[in-house]
Amino acid sequence: MTAQPTERTYRGAVIGAGYFSQFHYDAWNRMSDVEIVACCDVEIDKANEVAQANGIASAYADYQRMLDRHEVDFVDIITRPDTHLRLVDEISQRGHAIICQKPLAPTVQEARELVTLTEQRGIRFMVHENFRFQPWYREMKQLMNSGAIGSRLHSLSFRNRAGDGHGPDAYLARQPYFQTMDKFLILEAGIHTIDTFRYLGGEIDQAWCWHRKLNPVIAGEDTAVGVLRFHDGAMGLYDANRFNESTAKNPRYTFGEVLLEGDEGSIRLHDDGRLMIQPLGESEREHSYSPSQHGFAGDCVFATQRHFIDQLKNGQAFETDGASYLKSLAVQEAMYTSSQSGCWETPQE
Repeated sequence: MTAQPTERTYRGAVIGAGYFSQFHYDAWNRMSDVEIVACCDVEIDKANEVAQANGIASAYADYQRMLDRHEVDFVDIITRPDTHLRLVDEISQRGHAIICQKPLAPTVQEARELVTLTEQRGIRFMVHENFRFQPWYREMKQLMNSGAIGSRLHSLSFRNRAGDGHGPDAYLARQPYFQTMDKFLILEAGIHTIDTFRYLGGEIDQAWCWHRKLNPVIAGEDTAVGVLRFHDGAMGLYDANRFNESTAKNPRYTFGEVLLEGDEGSIRLHDDGRLMIQPLGESEREHSYSPSQHGFAGDCVFATQRHFIDQLKNGQAFETDGASYLKSLAVQEAMYTSSQSGCWETPQE
């Protein structure tokens, strides 16, 4: 008998052991073709704790020492935005593939410089933009492609009330640096919606936005309303507020409600993950599918990282590569500019 080829194992190293890293490590642990050989955090106790919890053999406080000692196929970066450019510069010089959390950088210039570095050096690079990988958005995209609401999209609207941003202790339990970000809601969370809107509706030609700060203890904005004009004619509405609360049992499951309207009907996403379809002239009905309850927001971190490994294997482009992220970033900056000018703004890549 001819021996069957064995599945290749991709060796990875992870930089970061903060709050959100738990979802990354959990996802890597559930992939039979991935081995995390080392992890690192500037707080070595955190790195040791993560290593012990996830069966990782080596933990470090210094990422350079970690990468000097281990041969890896990729590096997963789960650190603050202001560290990303330095880390990507160093890691890309070593030739490793990279998956990096967002926001990609604290400024547009740094983000562009970072993406340029990876492109010039021929590095496989993906932004860990995980919202488009949430199961309800993947299902909505399939329904749109099948013609469930027609062939022409009229509008997309997203409404979010996170409820985690009121009071003097806002954000301190999970991600305390949120309080000090000069740009906050649109930079940190709105970029998710921009990318998801682009995934569902295509590229965005113009943006109008008004944002403000409701909680005086934070530096940046925590509420915004934005209107987006899509290249193919659809309209997008972004209505987000981290101060006030929703009625959702778990506000961090879908992170809000979505309505898609087309020339033959509509699709509604409820905050518990249910999808409802209403063809024109007919009653609304529930669409049957099975979104995961595991991990973060429908297990989208696993889906994101699975996409990263699968595309490494087949050599195809990542959905959320650097170039795609810069398109979302251009819309984000147009929204900030519009909030100052009061005018419609055109995204500048």
